[in-house]
Amino acid sequence: MRTPHRGIAVAVAAAAALFPAAPSALATASTAGPRVSCTATLSAPTREAAFGEAARATGAPEPLLKAVAYMLSRWDDHRGKPSSDGGYGVFDLGDRAPEAWDGADKGRAASTTSQIAAAAGLTGLTADALRRDPNANICGGAALLASYHDGGDGLGSWRDAVARFGAKNDFVRQVYQTLRSGQSRVTADGQRVTLAADESVPLPAMRLAAGADVDCPAGLDCEPIPAPYAKGSAAEPDNTTDYGNHDLADRTGPGGPALDYIVIHDTEGYYDPSVRLAQDPTYLAWNYTIRSSDGHIAQHLDAKDVGWHAGNWYVNMHSIGIEHEGFAGTAAWFTESMYQTSATLVKHLAQKYGIPLDRAHVIGHDQVPGTVLGATKSMHWDPGPYWDWDHYFDLLGAPIGGDLKTTADVAPGDVVEVRTGYQDNPQPVTGCAAASPPSPDCVTGAGTNFLPLHQSPSETAPLAADPGWKPGSTAGSTYASDISARVVSGHKLVVAQVQGDWIGVWWAGSLAWLHNPADRPVVVRTQAKTVTVKSATTPAAVYGRAYPEASAYTGTGIPVQALSPLEYKIPAGQTYAVSDDDLVTDYYRATTFDGSAPGDRTDLKGQDRYYQLWYAHRQVFVRTAEVDLHDAQRSPVSSTAPPVISGSAKVGGELTASPGTWSRQVAGFTYQWYVDGAKVPGATEPAYRPGAGDLGKSVLVEVTVDDPYFTATSARSAATAPVASGTFTSAQPPAVSGTPKIGRTLTASPGAWTPAPEKVAYQWLRDSVPVKGATGRTYHLKGHDRGARIAVRVTVSAKAYAKATATSAATRPVTTR
Repeated sequence: MRTPHRGIAVAVAAAAALFPAAPSALATASTAGPRVSCTATLSAPTREAAFGEAARATGAPEPLLKAVAYMLSRWDDHRGKPSSDGGYGVFDLGDRAPEAWDGADKGRAASTTSQIAAAAGLTGLTADALRRDPNANICGGAALLASYHDGGDGLGSWRDAVARFGAKNDFVRQVYQTLRSGQSRVTADGQRVTLAADESVPLPAMRLAAGADVDCPAGLDCEPIPAPYAKGSAAEPDNTTDYGNHDLADRTGPGGPALDYIVIHDTEGYYDPSVRLAQDPTYLAWNYTIRSSDGHIAQHLDAKDVGWHAGNWYVNMHSIGIEHEGFAGTAAWFTESMYQTSATLVKHLAQKYGIPLDRAHVIGHDQVPGTVLGATKSMHWDPGPYWDWDHYFDLLGAPIGGDLKTTADVAPGDVVEVRTGYQDNPQPVTGCAAASPPSPDCVTGAGTNFLPLHQSPSETAPLAADPGWKPGSTAGSTYASDISARVVSGHKLVVAQVQGDWIGVWWAGSLAWLHNPADRPVVVRTQAKTVTVKSATTPAAVYGRAYPEASAYTGTGIPVQALSPLEYKIPAGQTYAVSDDDLVTDYYRATTFDGSAPGDRTDLKGQDRYYQLWYAHRQVFVRTAEVDLHDAQRSPVSSTAPPVISGSAKVGGELTASPGTWSRQVAGFTYQWYVDGAKVPGATEPAYRPGAGDLGKSVLVEVTVDDPYFTATSARSAATAPVASGTFTSAQPPAVSGTPKIGRTLTASPGAWTPAPEKVAYQWLRDSVPVKGATGRTYHLKGHDRGARIAVRVTVSAKAYAKATATSAATRPVTTR
């Protein structure tokens, strides 16, 4: 079992004094009965509502309760069964007395009890209810968290309380990061819980540096628990082949072999026993183990050395193995704390050692190929259907499919990347308890990381077969460990056919069908190199190891490693996506404890070359001599209706281009405007305003596809009629100011015009009749103006614009005084 949480010790009597003084039962520490009433929480109709009621009952902030529980369980309930550390329910409440705590590993002087017992004392709920009833567990967890609170206002005052719940500095930071980012999730039993984001929440300071004895990034709780390199017995000679539990190498230096992969495992066991196995010289070792409850990391091997974790020596040679405490038949062990810690570690390792952050190099154990003919059926299937690859790669900062949208617009020859989703992707899975004990029965409606492939385009058709994984079987199944027909998020496929909402793809040497409905498409278009077999009659062999050719061993003293094809072929007419076209063909020899055998601790390289492919559920290798490599090509696209210009073709008017219609869904376009066939520099927006120099000339637009998946095809609109003269728009009429009395002077305002005129002319009017010679901006009133109403007519003009006039309102009749 795992190490229990530190800091969950609680003196029940002392805890009562820490609550807000609302319930009368908390008046004194000796008062009998519960300190918190859970009645409203127990009757809450949903898990979302239960958090709100628990917050009201205990005074603990509802967002904080959600954030703590999310990090502990992702709001999942274990249906009365203990989690990895013996904890129960949404708050993973422990059922045994913990280690003492004070946040600095110095201990806290208090009589201690388990979280379950403490919560029972605080709430009056039975231990059995706290274990089995989700709402009871939420109320108990809230009561316990509130009992740890030493007072103060605001979320920041709760950090020590959170630390007591999660024990480690990075757990506190993860909780507060969750408060900032928010979360929304449907739990395994169908409960929607939402935590709104609050970016105003300050983050606790990150630990500045990891210890020198661990290869971890700053801020992670990482401890060294070294795997032994030892002889089977002390009496064995130093050149014995009986040793364990890993091999020495120089993978981070010039000696090699180079690091290319990170393999994601689950332990199929508990943290403590798993760590003990890594310390057993007669067993085998991997690089890291991550604990479920709090994301605590144990490092067992230096990256330079080779662990024995993948079941494939070539993959072992080139990979770092990370075991995650849990079981492949259930999602309950894969906590948010584990996801976040693991992703932070993987991102650090990938950057440090140059490992690509993609699904062909950060792989599940289930993607590791068999080694020789007949070995595939014995390979592993962890981390299983419930590991959330989409979420994991979001945390890595490398989202599956990037920022592209899923699409139903695919065509034969396209390369697509599957993005399954998780919470909104409940696929049928059966036999979880039998396939991965002690997993519970599979949960109907639980999110999954895969989509099923069928043998024909129908939901009722048999599932696709995998001749390597299930030899002799004619179809895959829904059994938890049967990956025959499962295409997992991030997998790349080559489209062979399209029938309605179904995509025909090449899978394990046969055509398989993926449902890609228009209302919920599951693929994004992508680019990848592809391979086809050279021979029209002989299929290409598929390998599980990229080992050197026999001649490379000559004179080295290293026995030739046989190249054994797997159970698969690439027949003529089929196309597969390449996941790596720059593989090292090598074999790292390691057979004796002291490395004294001929060629030991040597990375032997060959001249033969391989490509790594997406093939069925796994990554495999094919010899370059047997296939043709096709560079990633942009797919063709054509205009089915030309671009159209709308608007007024006149100087100063606005013309707007629509891109027309195209044979494929295109992500975007670029625009270039032309006047009388000449490109207009800088006119590259969807709209264009003709200028004075365009008068009498025609305008057209060229639209070009701007999509990394398609060829940059262009189409032109029809030309407009010759650009007409522009027109002025009066935004404010002319006006006359001054006093209409004989002897006084009136002044004209031209008003406001769009565009601004280059010239303005005035004509004064007496009772609407032009006054001869009165064409200035001012007008001096004389005797013959007596009794008349005076106005001014303004005429504006500019190059390439038609003249426009406007008349002011008339004055009142002119008087003598």
